[in-house]
Amino acid sequence: MRTKILPIVAFLPLLALLLTVKPAAAQSLPTGVTEKMVSDGANVFKGSGLCFACHGPEAKGIPGLGANLTDSEWIHIDGSYEKIAELITSGTTSAAGVAMPPKGGSAISEADVKAVAAYIWRLSHPANEGTEG
Repeated sequence: MRTKILPIVAFLPLLALLLTVKPAAAQSLPTGVTEKMVSDGANVFKGSGLCFACHGPEAKGIPGLGANLTDSEWIHIDGSYEKIAELITSGTTSAAGVAMPPKGGSAISEADVKAVAAYIWRLSHPANEGTEG
């Protein structure tokens, strides 16, 4: 009986280590970004932020209007969380020449901008690609 218990006991430290590791998705968020921000950002994106009007409800873009925000291809910025937040705040012009006014023309708060940026960052940076600011 002792020989059957010993191998199980030997794995207890490994099991303890595995239980303390955070899920990959939680580790992949930029510093200062939370899962709640990502969730809130999705709601703002699809609602009061008006983002969906040009980028579509799934953020995959509308040809000739708003870019696909779910891929890793960025036109004006490097795709970092900070740059996404800055772009939302200041506005930009699409590759098709369509202007995106600051905050997409909505009256969202600074916290909403950060949440939308977190949501867009998550869409364009799948959890298995590592952490980037």
